[in-house]
Amino acid sequence: MFSKRLFPYALAACFSLGMIAQTAFAQNADMSLHQLAQANDISTLPVADDDPIIISLASAEDIKSVTLVTAPTGNRFQLLMTAAIDQRLGSPYVWGATGPSAFDCSGFVWSIFQSAGIDFERGSARTLWSRFAAPAPGEQYKFGTLVFFSNLAHVGVVADEHGFYHASRHHGVVYSPFNDYWLARIDGFRQVPLPVKTTTD
Repeated sequence: MFSKRLFPYALAACFSLGMIAQTAFAQNADMSLHQLAQANDISTLPVADDDPIIISLASAEDIKSVTLVTAPTGNRFQLLMTAAIDQRLGSPYVWGATGPSAFDCSGFVWSIFQSAGIDFERGSARTLWSRFAAPAPGEQYKFGTLVFFSNLAHVGVVADEHGFYHASRHHGVVYSPFNDYWLARIDGFRQVPLPVKTTTD
């Protein structure tokens, strides 16, 4: 459990180190500011040696064909969701609450998806069950999948095949293993679609 909570931070640290290395490489490149200006026909611009210049080597066709993703997908979605869950762990259960300091089960689910940039209408566990489709075969234990219990009276979010996060009436927002108690009460799974908005300007 401890390593699961630290994974997003370790991933962010690796990304930051990569960006630092890339910046250092760019700063140590052999081409000077004036050489870059001459190579890109901008030598006539009045530029001081310490002014930053951004030069694109992409053609106009390449720029037009770029697709921008404006909704979280893949690893970014998992990082945002994990951070949202971590912020809420230990919060008390209050019926009908959606945060920021107390949650019921569906309020917790709605709140973490909102924090990750996935917008849908707040509803009960039964409403969420009817709103979303079942996951593809073999994906029911994929991180972020909704898991429903006790005749659709309770909902949580799958961590992996070993457990899930939920707002428990007795313990608040917690991680629970898929033990015999919970496995006997599973109604099924649903997946919240991750919208991907693209532009090709």
